[in-house]
Parts: sequence; C-alpha cells; structure tokens
Amino acid sequence: MSSAKASTPGDGVAWFGWVLGGVFALAPLLAWVGPLAFAPVAALGGLLTLRGLRITEEDRPAAIAVLVLAVWALSSTAWSPFTPTSLESATGLKLLAQAVLYWALFRAAGAASAGTRIAALRILVWGMALLGLVLAVEALTGAALYQALRTAIGDPIRPDLAVRNVAQGGFVLAVLTPAAAVAGRRIGAGIWPALLMVAGIAGASLRLEADAPIIALVASIMFGLSVYAWPVVAPRVLGGLAAVLFLAAPGIVWLTRKLGWYQQLEADVSLSWSQRMGYWRHAADWIGDHPLRGWGLDASRMFAPGIKLHPHDAALQVWLELGLIGAMAAAVFWCVVIARQSGPNRDAGRAAGAATAGAYLVFSAVSFGVWQEWWLAVGAVAAAACLAVQHQPELEKRPAQPSTS
Repeated sequence: MSSAKASTPGDGVAWFGWVLGGVFALAPLLAWVGPLAFAPVAALGGLLTLRGLRITEEDRPAAIAVLVLAVWALSSTAWSPFTPTSLESATGLKLLAQAVLYWALFRAAGAASAGTRIAALRILVWGMALLGLVLAVEALTGAALYQALRTAIGDPIRPDLAVRNVAQGGFVLAVLTPAAAVAGRRIGAGIWPALLMVAGIAGASLRLEADAPIIALVASIMFGLSVYAWPVVAPRVLGGLAAVLFLAAPGIVWLTRKLGWYQQLEADVSLSWSQRMGYWRHAADWIGDHPLRGWGLDASRMFAPGIKLHPHDAALQVWLELGLIGAMAAAVFWCVVIARQSGPNRDAGRAAGAATAGAYLVFSAVSFGVWQEWWLAVGAVAAAACLAVQHQPELEKRPAQPSTS
C-alpha cells in the first residue's frame, strides 16, 4: 500500500493518533517515577495499533536486520550458558514479540490522522517540557519531590537512592527531546518547551549524578545540526560511522590496549568509568573465544565478576553474545535507520530523527544493556515520536486545522 490511510479501514488512523497520545501522556510520569513501566505501555500501544502493522519498501532493510537479529538471538539460546527459568527471563521470545509490537507502534505514528497527530504532538511537547521542569526542580532540591511522593504512598526512600532513581528520567528526556523540540516548533509552541527540556537534562547531569544525559545532548545536537546543514551527505556518513563503530568495537579495545592507551585511561578516569572500562576489557577478551557465533543470548549474565549483568556497551554485548552475525545485523540496522534521514532539502524533522539516534547510541554505548525491555521501549516511543514529527508540516506550510476524526 502506498498510503497509510489506504491500509487502514474505517476510522483506524484517528484511533492510532489517540493511542499515540496516550503513550506520550504517560511518558513524563513514567520517566520520573518508574521507567521500567515503559515496556508494558509501549507493548500495549503496539497491541492497540496492531492492525496498522506494515513494512514499507523504505522500511524493509531495517526490518530484515531486526528480524535476523531477533531470530539469531533466539537461536543462540541453544548454546548460551544462561538458561531462562521463566517466561520473564526468556529474552529471545520477548525480543520477537517486542519487534512486532514496537514496530506497530512506530508505523501507527505515520498512519495517524492529521488532527489526532497534532493532538498527540501537543501532548508530547508539553509533557516533555513538564518533565524538564520537574527534573530541574529535583536537581535543585536533591529529588525532594520524588522523596515526598514516596513518603506519601507509604514507601519512603533514602535520599541517595532517590537521586539515582530520578536521574533515569534524564536519560528518557534526552532521547525524546529532539522530536519534542521540533514538534514544539511545528505546532506553534515556540522555543520555551525546548529550553525546559534542556534545563532538565542539564540538571540530571550536573546535580543528579548522571553524566551521560549531557553527553547525549551534545551528541544529539551535533547529529541534528550536521543532518540539517548537509541533508544529503551527513545522514549517510553518520550511518556509516555507526555501522563501523558496531563492527569495530572489539578491535578498538584490543588496539588501544596493545598501544597502552587503554590501561592509562582506565587508571585516570573516575571509579564508575573505570568499572565500565573493566567490563569492556573483559568482554573484548571473551569475544575472541567465539567471534563468529558468540556465547549466546544473555551469556553476559554469567561472566561475573568480570562483567556485572552486561558490558554496559551495546556493540560489545552484541558481539559477546551473538558474534559477528549479530554485530552485522545491528550495524545494518543503525546504518539504515540513520542513512534514511537523508533528503534533498533541509528538514528539521529528519534532523530530529538523526539527533534521536545519536542520543540513543550514546546511552547504549556507556549505560544500558542492549536487551533491557524498558530501554528498547523508550527507543520505540522515540522512533514513533520522530515519525509523527516528520509527518507534521512546518507551521507556515500547514493547511487549515484538520478534524481529529
């Protein structure tokens, strides 16, 4: 089908917009008090929009990469030292379900009717602005709002743990800010929501002991400006670089260790970064044992104390668990996702797509496990937000206000 409306009977496209708006409405609350809930919320959103699931010709390379990665991951459980003891720990099966549901949510953003899409984007913009304001206040008060909430519900928390929990909202905000900032411009909200988002990210990094969000913000700005300035070439170059980094990750660790640079840097950085570099060092060593097939899905969980849960680097984790086959699938996915932002004209929506990818890649490189359900769900919500923004015309190009039906 060449159009989303043609592929969806009745009033389905309006329904997609309302579902998307519901997901966006919950996003700031989840980011603040419980990011783990992103997984069921995104899955429910995908389930409610499942009838709009489709793969366009433009989507096909990324979809094939996702399918190969998910099927290979499930197959690798046959030789993985990690044995799931319940459905909850069966990552391979969950990856297949997530691929379908999250893709449905993503495509729903492009199939939503104009009126409901605008409503959903308004919710996204002001929700992320509110999250930015809350995080800025939390940064100034040592997570006082979060502590007050936990006390009010009869579940008090230590101040240091409250700060750590609230800081996770900065990760979510950094990934959703590019799409929300451009959406604010396209719905006529101006620059103020974006400034609140930046304030929240800065607060999470500078006062809530989470340095990665500000790094991701800088990376996303660089990605976005590059794609806006050079709309044809920059996405292809950035996509190629992302693929190279995924494929070359073990080699980079091996080479820098051979030259002695790695050991020197590991000794000079802070404790948290030194621990990460220790995980990367051990991962690179174990990748050499099974470079083609990998150790198997979730094998990282079995390598303590050398690695605690996962290597805190997506590329190294994919290499370690799924080998060259998995690394190639991941490299193709990221190359295609970023390169598809290429276009003949400057477009802030495409720049937001690249900026979102840049922020997500930064966090994946230094923070989260690649299979963490809530983190994959945040990526799905961010992708849906980017697609909705890209379907929303600039304010001066917009026709008369459409109906929400």
